[in-house]
Amino acid sequence: MKPGMEQEELRFWIALNIINPILGARRANQLLQHFTNPQDLFEAGSLAWQALGLSELACNALAKPDWPAVDATLLWLEVSHHGLICRDDPDYPLSLAEITDSPFLLYYKGDSSFFERQQLAVVGSRNPTRSGYETAYDLAAGAAKLGFTITSGMALGIDAAAHHGALSVSGATIAVAGTGLDVIYPSKNKGLENEIESKGLIISEFPLGTKPLGRNFPLRNRIISGLSRGVIVVEAALKSGSLITAKQALEQGRDVFAIPGSIHNPTSRGCHWLLRQGAKLVENIGDILEEFDLRLTQTEFDYGEESPTIGLDNLDVGYRKVLEAVDFDPTNVDQVIDRCGLTADVVCSMLLVLELQNFVHITSAGQYCRTRSSRDCIKERLSGISYG
Repeated sequence: MKPGMEQEELRFWIALNIINPILGARRANQLLQHFTNPQDLFEAGSLAWQALGLSELACNALAKPDWPAVDATLLWLEVSHHGLICRDDPDYPLSLAEITDSPFLLYYKGDSSFFERQQLAVVGSRNPTRSGYETAYDLAAGAAKLGFTITSGMALGIDAAAHHGALSVSGATIAVAGTGLDVIYPSKNKGLENEIESKGLIISEFPLGTKPLGRNFPLRNRIISGLSRGVIVVEAALKSGSLITAKQALEQGRDVFAIPGSIHNPTSRGCHWLLRQGAKLVENIGDILEEFDLRLTQTEFDYGEESPTIGLDNLDVGYRKVLEAVDFDPTNVDQVIDRCGLTADVVCSMLLVLELQNFVHITSAGQYCRTRSSRDCIKERLSGISYG
């Protein structure tokens, strides 16, 4: 909150935020431009509100602010590392202030200095393939090592991979919640939320107590893109929140990047659609930096890549034949057998050896993928996770 803000002034900001779901961010911003500050708005009276075309529901909400909820929020703000920032605060993120429906108030948990850092958003499917999860993890880790703050929505899948990737290299990450900050969602990410709160920043425009309502997540997504210099989409269905984020990013004048995938993977179709619409194709962090007119050496591109235990040249002809029959996307054993022409027993035996040597990995569905990145830290993060 801005220096010198009085408690009474703060109470009106919070009261307005509590009725924001009735007004909407764009309408609330218009009212603040008209009245200068929330207290003047609340004290204007019903005739002034009606003259501005506010609904009966909105007028009633302004006439009877929920002061108990305001006081509960003030108590929450007394906790260390809890805070809020208003749009007229000097520390309010400039990139977010540029968008037409910017939130007039943000609650946060963690280190608010993260607002000042250059951000990249990474979004995608809640049910990614293992390859998609690793891609998001790797890109986030690489970008974080280069000084970017990784921003995402703390959802399962790609969002979580991006946050974990940034944290794995002691990088900066911001999570934008679609609930009140006193509501943990999804519950499976409780550990991740605690880690981000202690090492990064979690923010939300929603009042405390706000549950995970479906209509709130597209609103959340505009903040993810609004904070960021560019948005990277990793595995997204054609009808998904990730494409909504990409659309909002384009409307906000942000760069949109997409990771290509298999034509047989349903979660790659959204990325392919974005590429047809002009999104920038990304294979590694260097492609993003090139778009930003930054430069890295090839050595720096290869962040976190781990070579297989033995070299490819040391594989005999049979093992090479089996390895070449495995795609980077999930490949079932029958496909490998058909492609290499060896017997089932031989193929299964060789796949086991190739897995032990880090040339392939097996998915939760029992299929095989060529290994792009086999870092121990990734294996630890992925243990027990279902990839869909």
